[in-house]
Amino acid sequence: QVQLVESGGGLVTPGGSLRLSCTASGSIFSINTMGWYRRAPGNEREWVGDIMSSGIAKYAESVKGRFTISGDNAKNTVYLQMNSLKPEDTAVYYCNMNIRYTSLTARNFWGQGTQVTVSS
Repeated sequence: QVQLVESGGGLVTPGGSLRLSCTASGSIFSINTMGWYRRAPGNEREWVGDIMSSGIAKYAESVKGRFTISGDNAKNTVYLQMNSLKPEDTAVYYCNMNIRYTSLTARNFWGQGTQVTVSS
């Protein structure tokens, strides 16, 4: 089975930066897309952005220009570099990967979530 493990969350003051990491392990043939979602208290889960195996990344308008997603296919790892953080970025962040785990089968897998709190 495939497992995604996240790290890097924490408390940061407004204007600060954080970097999240998410590594996949297990039976992995290939990874199609890697991305991030977040859920703030009382809100629905929100797409943050993702990156395709081609290296093309897309972002939600709310984070564009401040957040950067990158991937290391050799390490099965995706990163989320968050700069100029705002209090409204406070949320639990989840990584998501679409992984081919057999020669014929692919599906989405989720990380356990990591808390990011932006507060003075």
